[in-house]
Amino acid sequence: MTIYFLSVILSFLFLAIVLELVRHQKLKEQYSLLWILFGVLLFIISLNVRFIETIASWLGVKYAPAMLFLFGLLFCFAFILHLTLVVTKLSNQVLRLTQELTIRKEKESRHGQDD
Repeated sequence: MTIYFLSVILSFLFLAIVLELVRHQKLKEQYSLLWILFGVLLFIISLNVRFIETIASWLGVKYAPAMLFLFGLLFCFAFILHLTLVVTKLSNQVLRLTQELTIRKEKESRHGQDD
């Protein structure tokens, strides 16, 4: 079994797993789109051996299948950046909501003491 054939099988399995996670609502659609896109791209790239070998020769990579790992690694970096942005946004929202809740509780306690 060649590495190309293995990458086709693994990318297909990866897509199937992502779709099952979405179907069972264990993965939100907004995040699954990136994973599905990655799986489809990996599947297409795995099917096109000449594309991989052409890019490898342009970049001077001796072992062309290593390009599959490079594509995967670059996707992981992009996805980690995306998740970091989401976490940052959520952290800011939690901080803002906590501050608003504290202000409301303070106003309620002052209002209760005035009575």
